[in-house]
Amino acid sequence: MSSDIAQPGADSNLLRAEDKTTNSPQKWMIFFGSIMAFFAYLSTQHVEGEPYGFYSLLPALLILFVAVITKKPLESIFAGIIAGLLLLDPTNVITGLGDLSLNVVMDETIAWIVLVCGMMGGLINMLERGGSVLSFGEMLAKRIKTKRGTMLTTCTLGIMVFIDDYLNSLAVSASMKNLTDRYKISREKLAFLVDSTAAPVCILVPVSTWAVYFAALLEENGAVAEGNGMSLYIESIPYMVYGWVALLVVFLVAAGILGDFGAMKTAEKRAQAGQPIPPGIQQDGFDTSGMKKTAPIVGLLNFLMPMAVLVAASVYYEIDLLLGALVASMFTMVLYFWQRLLSFGQLVDSMLDGFKVMLHPIAVVCAGFMVKEVNDQLGMTPYIIDSLAPYLSKELLPALVFASMAAVVFATGSSWGVFVVSLPIVIPMAISLDMSMPLTVGALLSASAFGSHACFFSDSTVLSSQGSGCTPMQHAMTQIPYALIGAVLAFASLIVLGFVFA
Repeated sequence: MSSDIAQPGADSNLLRAEDKTTNSPQKWMIFFGSIMAFFAYLSTQHVEGEPYGFYSLLPALLILFVAVITKKPLESIFAGIIAGLLLLDPTNVITGLGDLSLNVVMDETIAWIVLVCGMMGGLINMLERGGSVLSFGEMLAKRIKTKRGTMLTTCTLGIMVFIDDYLNSLAVSASMKNLTDRYKISREKLAFLVDSTAAPVCILVPVSTWAVYFAALLEENGAVAEGNGMSLYIESIPYMVYGWVALLVVFLVAAGILGDFGAMKTAEKRAQAGQPIPPGIQQDGFDTSGMKKTAPIVGLLNFLMPMAVLVAASVYYEIDLLLGALVASMFTMVLYFWQRLLSFGQLVDSMLDGFKVMLHPIAVVCAGFMVKEVNDQLGMTPYIIDSLAPYLSKELLPALVFASMAAVVFATGSSWGVFVVSLPIVIPMAISLDMSMPLTVGALLSASAFGSHACFFSDSTVLSSQGSGCTPMQHAMTQIPYALIGAVLAFASLIVLGFVFA
């Protein structure tokens, strides 16, 4: 009874806070105007040609501060972007914002992300409207009879979809939502289960987009001879401790051994009271009102075959999820049109509506890359690494590399991009100290996985929350305690491994 009363009180407090924010725009304008004026003033204290030093951390700290207050990731990120541009040059903020936006939009990685997210949204929308996701959920429902079994199945599916964290975040959440709702599992916990088997699992599998990208990056930065990048990556897998620990933590939670605490406990109490979907969350936009009924086995095949084609095509095209999603979408359109589940016009509308649903997650991810560009211009990554340099030793190198790079990835939300800047610094450092290269790479990948897992505007966090049906901040606030448990255990493990290999 007490839990039923507590939640409405919390909701009413939240509504009062939102009303207060809405009803006093002048106060907020003065507040944020003062902050921006402070950043403009700091720019006058910077000597041209010298590094920004501690100032480079302030935009990232502002993003976290605004996010905690507003619970809105996109607005928080843009506050940090404007602050960073003011710090760089307060007289050219508009020009800088335009150039920054253009550079990010023209970036090949961003174009890939936009197309992949849109194609995946369209594919899942077709699966939803064709009744395939429902058939898959009904098949699972016949075999899974407990809340614990549902959570363990979600984790297992996440591990099976190891080829890419985007595919994991969207496909697993879409196929499990109905079942987790049935067993009164909060959408926040679903997002946690999905996200914890996304990036943390993808780094542990050499047949994934992460492995292909980082293997090439290691070769480019002299960590290993050309052609041996994947061999080094495979040697590093045992030392990617955050991935292993995160996997252990999520299975302990799913099995009920590690309990709920913090914001997750509140979300689960709400779900047990009959409201698995968080308050204020709109439907995901996938209209299934015209869905046609099919035989259960046919519906199941209509789900499994597109998924199999997606994975097979991605592997065939050298782990390229974009080409895999393109092939799978065309296959699904032909399959559903042939069965007369959807007309050609409905199939096209499904793809376009899927793109629309993904616009907000895409905007958050693109804004995160803009933050990375600003931080690169401010020199945040070199500053953090240089600040830790006096404490470096052969024994502590892996743990400090993990701590520093985890902080950078968490602050920027870019689990891949920051390593273009950091690897040319970290790799020579490891070589000069004669530290095990597989252990160093394992620490780097652990940092990347943690940052992707914990940051509230990272791509996997945003997509996991979108697919599960909660906001990125709701997902991040419920997940962060478990991510921190993994980070602490990973840091301690890397200290031990550093002394073992010294």
